[in-house]
Amino acid sequence: MEAKAFLCAFFFLLLSTSAAGISWLGEWSPGVVVTKRATLQNGLGRTPQMGWSSWNHFTCNINEQTIRQVADAMVDTGLAKLGYEYINIDDCWAAHDRDSQGNLVPNPSTFPSGMKALADYVHGKGLKLGLYSDAGPQTCSKLMPGSLGHEEQDAKTFASWGIDYLKYDNCNDQGLSPQPRFSSMNTALLNSGRHIFFSICEWGIDKPATWAGVGNSWRTAGDIKDEWGSMTSNADSNDVWASYAGPGGWNDPDMLEVGNGGMTTEEYRSHFSIWALAKAPLLTGCDIRSMSKETKEILSNQNVIAVNQDALGVQGHKVQKDGDQEVWAGPLTGGRVAVVLWNRGPTEASITASWSSIGLAPLTVVDAHDLWTDAVTSSVQGQLKVTVGTHACKMHVLTPK
Repeated sequence: MEAKAFLCAFFFLLLSTSAAGISWLGEWSPGVVVTKRATLQNGLGRTPQMGWSSWNHFTCNINEQTIRQVADAMVDTGLAKLGYEYINIDDCWAAHDRDSQGNLVPNPSTFPSGMKALADYVHGKGLKLGLYSDAGPQTCSKLMPGSLGHEEQDAKTFASWGIDYLKYDNCNDQGLSPQPRFSSMNTALLNSGRHIFFSICEWGIDKPATWAGVGNSWRTAGDIKDEWGSMTSNADSNDVWASYAGPGGWNDPDMLEVGNGGMTTEEYRSHFSIWALAKAPLLTGCDIRSMSKETKEILSNQNVIAVNQDALGVQGHKVQKDGDQEVWAGPLTGGRVAVVLWNRGPTEASITASWSSIGLAPLTVVDAHDLWTDAVTSSVQGQLKVTVGTHACKMHVLTPK
């Protein structure tokens, strides 16, 4: 069987659900059961979102000067040219109380110029600005109001400021089901008069992949920590929902910790590789104003980014496991296959990816491109065997000849 025929068919079915801006997506890839799911039709998220988010490094210690400097750094470091476009402000940006008309207002001590001026500055850099709110009466910090019961009002406010992205959290839920709370904000954003990327942060508790067609992405796990165990746990939790991802809506195992200092360079390289293969959002969470050479090299790897942004839009997943040694793989455009050979163990190990496990016919001959060394091995057949260091990975794209 030809490799391209064996690899992947990807298709869309559109049904009438215009009130919520939703259609249906069906998809197939080797080893993944076909899943139909609703997709949000706001024209956004055709590939996983890329950018920066404030929470992992800064938590609540944010202000407009920092955000402007980060936007400057996104351009100056070359990350913007690679596709990192969103500058997302997380919790704690607003005043503790709404104004007399019930509107959210920026904290005057940290964002004295207001969000419209900040959005104009970010847009002037060729970037997009994101904000944070919550599907409860207060956000997770309890330092600012949430949007529960104010969805239409807040969505119009965000649109009037020129906001491009909304991360919507799930704290202080009042015991209410998440679906109607997140759906209400989806409808409000669609009616706001502006295309706003909708990032659902429900933490994966109520299986949001099964209903989160109301969002452009949805969290599949709890908050990530800058630790090996947390990163690997979130990768595994995200993998369960691989068949639900696709253009317009992506599984989200949380923001990148690359460069925050809690893991080794090899662990961060594994982190970035698995997130890229899994079509996860690539939202860096470090201080890009002062990132190390190693951090910049990881975040700037164009080969790995290209796997994440591949137009086919099929999430790669775990296809082979032998103790701590794993193979993750997924199809790409042009009949190619992306493969990560991942050693989660404490010692160096040999890992073999067999063609049968990654969706290639046994006699297929490929060129194997190592995405981290940029080396190409020609005419590989039947399997790919590599030696991998502890907590490290090898990432390849296999191109049938």
